[in-house]
Amino acid sequence: MPRRPALPLVLLALLLAGPRALDAGLYSPLDPLAVLGADSLERRLFNSSSAWVMEFYASWCGHCIRFAPTWKQLARDIRDWRPAVMLGVLDCAERSNRKICTDFGVTGYPTLKFFKAFSKKPEDGLKLRRQGDDIKSLRESIITSLEKHEDMWPPSCPPLEPISAAELHDFFQTNSVTYLALIFEDENSFLGREVTLDMLQFENIAIRRVLQTNEELVKRFNVTSFPSGFLLVNNGSCSSIPVNADFRPFYRSFLQSLPNVFRGNSFRPTVPPTVEPKSTIVPWRVADRKKVYMADLESAILYTLRVEAARFRHLDKERLSVLKQYVNLLVKYFPGRPAVMNYLRNLDLWLKPMTNVSGNEWEEALGNNPELPHARLPENTLWVGCQGSKPEFRGFPCGLWTLFHLLTVQEALLSPYRSSPPEVLPAMRGYIKYFFGCRECAEHFEGMAAESMSRVKNKDGAILWLWSRHNRVNYRLQGAPSDDPKFPKIQWPPQDLCWSCQIIVNGKRMWDERAILRFFKAHFSRGNIYLDFIKPLIRRGRDVEEKDHNVVGKLEEGKEEENGRQVEEEFEEDKKRTEKPESGRVTRKLERSGLTEPHKPSIIKMSTKTKELEEDIVDLDSFSELHYKSKALKMAGQIGSRNRRSKRDVGLVRMENEGQQSFDIDAAWERLRHKSWGGQHLIGAMEEEEEELEKENGVVSKRNQWFHILGVGFSQLDISLCIVLYFLSSMCLLGMYAFFRVHMKYRKGRSGFRVA
Repeated sequence: MPRRPALPLVLLALLLAGPRALDAGLYSPLDPLAVLGADSLERRLFNSSSAWVMEFYASWCGHCIRFAPTWKQLARDIRDWRPAVMLGVLDCAERSNRKICTDFGVTGYPTLKFFKAFSKKPEDGLKLRRQGDDIKSLRESIITSLEKHEDMWPPSCPPLEPISAAELHDFFQTNSVTYLALIFEDENSFLGREVTLDMLQFENIAIRRVLQTNEELVKRFNVTSFPSGFLLVNNGSCSSIPVNADFRPFYRSFLQSLPNVFRGNSFRPTVPPTVEPKSTIVPWRVADRKKVYMADLESAILYTLRVEAARFRHLDKERLSVLKQYVNLLVKYFPGRPAVMNYLRNLDLWLKPMTNVSGNEWEEALGNNPELPHARLPENTLWVGCQGSKPEFRGFPCGLWTLFHLLTVQEALLSPYRSSPPEVLPAMRGYIKYFFGCRECAEHFEGMAAESMSRVKNKDGAILWLWSRHNRVNYRLQGAPSDDPKFPKIQWPPQDLCWSCQIIVNGKRMWDERAILRFFKAHFSRGNIYLDFIKPLIRRGRDVEEKDHNVVGKLEEGKEEENGRQVEEEFEEDKKRTEKPESGRVTRKLERSGLTEPHKPSIIKMSTKTKELEEDIVDLDSFSELHYKSKALKMAGQIGSRNRRSKRDVGLVRMENEGQQSFDIDAAWERLRHKSWGGQHLIGAMEEEEEELEKENGVVSKRNQWFHILGVGFSQLDISLCIVLYFLSSMCLLGMYAFFRVHMKYRKGRSGFRVA
């Protein structure tokens, strides 16, 4: 009884292992290709008797997601070309594979490289030159690259060059086969070579091509049309192959069905190719899309610096200049945690004098220095608002859009010259052009930037330009393979987030740019950034002095957990006393509207023309934050000599700085923000902290309490409505006064009116 192949058992084992066993990035172990990792790539490629065609991809890349079905189909189409030609894939988005992708010179995704048989080093891999991304073009490109073998021809690969009349004369004497198939074709045809490789795994038959220019053989077989095929048998008989067109499957089917032609035992598949990806189940994090999460922003920065910018072995002058501009913008406008901002400032200072940076120097500069414990960047990405239903969805592209939207808003709110040209848009354009891994996406963005970015003249215009182009990208990619089905791409913001952003004009739904601008400045304000799911950046230990901005003083061993609970309870009490609505009247109106399904207005009707607004819009959260920070810093000079701290000082920390103690307001700010409070709540808590410090030091408070009462809990819309109502009431009183004054004069002038 013949032995059954072990494939069904392997499939059963993979199915029992769960869905993650079959989901290795964009590719499955059931695909007829090799899914490689950092620990297996060099071992499989180097000194291999096979030629390899590798795809280096990133699972988040939209072009890679669209290209993956084509690469799988190609693998199935040329599976019989093995072992002469092997196909493999490697996910450069996996953290363990990032360094080897850099070593192999991968600077964009997807990258296709051809490695000749017996390659020795990464530099032996050459980019696969192809006319297109369809199956036919890819097959022809592989054959063209395979024919460039000069010295070391793959041992298992049959000859692909045309046969000559002399070789044909004694072919059966030198080759122990029953059949020889001759395919007559013109010089540019790939049919003969493709059929030759298709029959590689079959024994007792050989296939050779004859060019149209070989007049001797053409006349001998009386060939009048090309392509044509003839079958020669070792007994001397000859017959034409009944296929008169360029149909590769017909030739292959006819030849495989010949008597005594069979697939060799050495080529019978027993198990699917091994898969070595390292994927883990990521817990789902429930996110509120009304919030902006610091985890997404920090993850985007981490990925741009330590992955995207680290792919290059050398940063040339132009690329280095773009990187300097990008890091400097993060220092100026990113409202990050103190440790992250210290990290970015140090990196900015390190970059400024540099004129030439190697990949190794950049990688060393990006690490968290143990000697600088208060300057750190998270080690791993953590997607919250940008988490997709699968690892390949959303993630880094979503985080990058969020980061640049935030930077354009912060530039408009913090820049003293709001009518001056924006800085963020040119920096974003440069970064995407030189560093963004998805090259097709980068080309699309560069096309939009070249079309209209030069017409943006002010900071508010930069906000609107980026918003409109993001919606244009969403419109183009809606329903594409890279579109997350659980988070479909829509025209943003939807009505349930901004009810006033869309208006009806002549029966058509349009965008209100002024409302869009107000919404963006509120949504991407500092007060709407939340620290959910992220952990402190400073390690704790018995022998380490706690200088982190999120820890109070130096904790004793064994009491750290108890003190942490006490801190949490005290801040919960503060939160209850100072809690206010998070988003003012705008949030209440959105909740009352009951709109749940976002409407998708026409992208054609969207107005993208940037213009000056008639009034400046001030972000109260940012203003109040800066106001109280400056007051606290001023007060720090009065309390520098204080040696003890009360229980109420849970958000204030002292840091050693060259032997001098100083009040760290950023630490207090970070501690309060860790409770997921908005900017309005932070103001009230900072007031209470300031009052406690004044009482302990005998300072008499003389500040205006009315500012605290009127300022906290009111949004920009609230203040604007108050001003409008005040103006209307004043005008009403003046009107009433004028009316009664005129009326009295009229009555006095009438005859018969009795005058006292």
